[in-house]
Amino acid sequence: GPIVQFTKAKGHSLSDGLDDVQRAEMKAYMELVNNMLLTAELYVQWCDDATAAEVCSSSGLSLKYIWFVSGLLQVYFRVRERLQKRSAACFYFLFQVYEDVSQCCQALSQRLGTQPYFFNKQPTELDALVFGHLFTILTTRLTSSELAERIKSYSNLLSFCKRIEQSYFYDKISLGSSCRGFRTSRR
Repeated sequence: GPIVQFTKAKGHSLSDGLDDVQRAEMKAYMELVNNMLLTAELYVQWCDDATAAEVCSSSGLSLKYIWFVSGLLQVYFRVRERLQKRSAACFYFLFQVYEDVSQCCQALSQRLGTQPYFFNKQPTELDALVFGHLFTILTTRLTSSELAERIKSYSNLLSFCKRIEQSYFYDKISLGSSCRGFRTSRR
C-alpha cells in the first residue's frame, strides 16, 4: 500500500529480516487481507443499505448539518457507483461478506498462532495492515456488530490488536484508550 511504499522510499522496511519464502508468504497474506477485509469494510460502509440509511439520514441533525449530509450522500453514490463498476462488491450479500471475514480471520489466526507477530519477533508490513483493518472493524460503530463479533471469536487476533495498540499507541493517544471499543460488547 501507499504507506509501505512511502517507508520504502525513505529507506525503511519492516520485512528486512525475512527470507524470500517468508516475504512471498507475507505478500500473499497481505493480498488476502486486502481482498477480504477491505472489501468487507467497503461493502458495509457503502453498499449495505441499513448502514447507508443510518449514516445518511438527516433525522436528529440540526439544519446546520444538512449541507454535510448532502455532501455525504454525493460521496456515497459516487463511491457506490465506482465499486459497482470496478467489481461485484456491491452485489455481494451481507452473509457472504461475513463469511469472507470469517475465512480470512481463520487463515490469519492459524498463521499467527501463539506468536506475538506474524513473522519472527518483530512486526512486519503484514502486522501493520492486519492491525489497521481489524482495529478499524473492532472500534467503528456500525448498524450491526456482526463483523466485529466474527473477529472477536479469534482470541489470538483480539490479543494481537490489544498488544499492538498498547505497545505502539496506548501512551500516545491523549483521548484515552480506544481498546475499550473491543473489550466490551457493542451497543
